[in-house]
Formats: sequence, C-alpha cells, structure tokens
Amino acid sequence: MGLLFAKLMTVFGDREHKVIIVGLDNAGKTTILYQFLTKEAVQTSPTIGSNVEEIAVKKTRFLVWDIGGQESLRATWNSYYCNTEIVILVVDSTDRERLTVTKEELHRMLAHEELQNASVLVLANKQDMKNSMSAAEISQSLTLGSLNARSWHVQACCALTGEGLPASLDWMRSRVVAN
Repeated sequence: MGLLFAKLMTVFGDREHKVIIVGLDNAGKTTILYQFLTKEAVQTSPTIGSNVEEIAVKKTRFLVWDIGGQESLRATWNSYYCNTEIVILVVDSTDRERLTVTKEELHRMLAHEELQNASVLVLANKQDMKNSMSAAEISQSLTLGSLNARSWHVQACCALTGEGLPASLDWMRSRVVAN
C-alpha cells in the first residue's frame, strides 16, 4: 500500500516544499521570486517583512518565502526557519564590500537547529553587471566548501533576464525529489 501511495504521489504531484529566500538588502531576492513566478522582471521596492508565493516546477510545488534583507529585519529570519527544506541565499555579485556580512549571516543561519537538514542554493545575482564576481569567487568567499554535511549549489544568474534561474529551479527540484 505504501509503495502504491508513493507511485500515486509521483504521478499526481508532491506535497509543498518550503523554501526561504534570504540575502542582504538590494541583492535581488524579490525580483528573483517574481521571475520564478511570472518569468519576467517586475518593479519592486524594499521588502518589509516577507512575500510568499507558490511556484510549481513540473509536479513539484514550492512555497517560497522572500524575507526582507535590511539589517533591522535579519534578526527575524529565524522565525521563518521551521520546516524549511531549501535556503536560497541571493548574493549581489557586485557588492564585494558586504560579502563578509553575507558570509556571517549565512553561517549564523546554518548553525540554527531548524535548518540542519536544509539544502543551500546560492544565487550569484547580477552577473550582467560589469566587475561582478564569478560563482566560484562567491563560493570561495562564503566558504561553502566547509558545508560538507549539507547539499549546496552555487548558480550564476541575472534576476532581470531570468538567466540561470531555470537551472536553479531544476536543482531545487532534484533536492526534494531525491529525498
């Protein structure tokens, strides 16, 4: 009976998987969320609190929480961690000065008990800009190699054009379908 149910779930779709999108202010989190949803760039303003949308990729459904990244809001991020399966960290690839802050926020988050099993997707956004850091540079700066007990991936992208985002959705889907 359990095998039959599992087969039916693969045919008729899966449960909803919780995803949080975090990153410093102005990294492109909300633009990415709505690019996932509408496949076009939308005009955004700084997020106070959060935005939430359901995104379907093939038959896999993600409930995606886009959380404000201003310094005053980062202390509230942990109230969104419960049942999170994937953490998307959006990095402004041109913001070299704040990459250390991004690294500190990421490692503080991942130390939280409720995120111990969450996969991490780092979106190296703004790749269309001059002097943007490569995905490899960002990976090294964030010391992602130290996350050996966790599934993680870095994807270069451009929120405005959507470049790199379909591949990131495929990676997310592979993480939850495999589990």
